Amino acid sequence: MNTYISKLRNAERHIMMYPKFLLLFITFIIAYFIFTGRSYEPLNSFILSFGLFGAFIAGVMFSYGFTAAPSTVLFLIIAKEHNLWLAGFAGGLGALLGDLVIFAFIRSSFSDEIGKLSKEKIIKKFNTSMPNRFKKYLLPVFAGFIIASPLPDEIGVTLLAIHRHISVRMFMLMSYLLNTAGIFVILYLGNLI
Repeated sequence: MNTYISKLRNAERHIMMYPKFLLLFITFIIAYFIFTGRSYEPLNSFILSFGLFGAFIAGVMFSYGFTAAPSTVLFLIIAKEHNLWLAGFAGGLGALLGDLVIFAFIRSSFSDEIGKLSKEKIIKKFNTSMPNRFKKYLLPVFAGFIIASPLPDEIGVTLLAIHRHISVRMFMLMSYLLNTAGIFVILYLGNLI
């Protein structure tokens, strides 16, 4: 019984060490339950009425987990209404703006918790057991996959924000190219449907 209580206290201590990450995770869960399975017909019509600026707005929405699904639907609809190339580039710019907000927020507001997290046993073990060459590229590749997909960009952007070797300029280039590629795939599929 004492070991169970000890483990519970240890888990509670770890949770309370990272209140910002905990709050961020809770907001993802709440947003998922609020927006899952809902119809966004009025929003779709409203965004489409803006033309290419609507693609830009859909791109901003593409960056956030709780609006990624409606944004994907908007891009499928936009594919029928607008030039795919222009809509893709405009959507990519919007997604870049959304990702920059997340990146700046994580780098500035979470720096204290990122420092604490890097000293955890599991992170230290990961850092020492994996070859530097592999470690240097694994995280950005995984984060890039998340950013290019309709999955929540918050996860991929957070992974890149905590990576020490990623500059803001490099992040902007990666974010724009990956998001634009993902949006082009969605637009292409929307054009086929």
